[in-house]
Amino acid sequence: MAKGTDDTIAVRISKALADRIISGAIEPGARLRQDHVAEEFNTSHVPVREAFRRLEAQGLAVSEPRRGVRVAAFDLGEVKEVAEMRAALEVLALRHAAPHLTSAILDLAEEATKAGDKSRDVRSWEEANRAFHRLILAPCGMPRLLATIDDLHAASARFLFAAWRSEWEARTDQDHRAILTALRQGNTESAAATLGRHVQWIGRKPVRTASGATREAFAIVG
Repeated sequence: MAKGTDDTIAVRISKALADRIISGAIEPGARLRQDHVAEEFNTSHVPVREAFRRLEAQGLAVSEPRRGVRVAAFDLGEVKEVAEMRAALEVLALRHAAPHLTSAILDLAEEATKAGDKSRDVRSWEEANRAFHRLILAPCGMPRLLATIDDLHAASARFLFAAWRSEWEARTDQDHRAILTALRQGNTESAAATLGRHVQWIGRKPVRTASGATREAFAIVG
């Protein structure tokens, strides 16, 4: 099999597994078996190993001597790290984006907020929340910064889905509305301050694992 083909398959496998890990379909600590993955995707072990390396680089998997590759676990410290990184980078992006935000963009961001308020499950809320943040930050015109923020949102989604797979309650996001009001008034610093606080709000919730045990889960709800 050509290396180019291997790379293409590896990307497809890593994306598929990443989606399952982020959604919580594969739990933290679960073993990723090369033979099972190779059979599922009808391929050899070569692209599977490369896919696993990609997952490790994303912080979604860890390789353990004599134990193989497992889905990475996460704790409160990691959640706080992602929250602080998001706060710093999203505020930076917003300051650069603000001069380029039009009424049309802010109207779309408001619609995303309304969609989030109406969400009845965590996945649709996360999609609406991510859309809001992307809309107000994208005009910064800094692709590397936006790519890093996208990775942090993927990590946030993983924390969120691990904690709130069920029992999601509709909520009204007053922070989003405050950010939009400040931006419409041309008050970038007020919007940035609200955004910085908003993305650092961490919720906690006891969740039951597949084995029946209960653990504390933490998530960024912003």
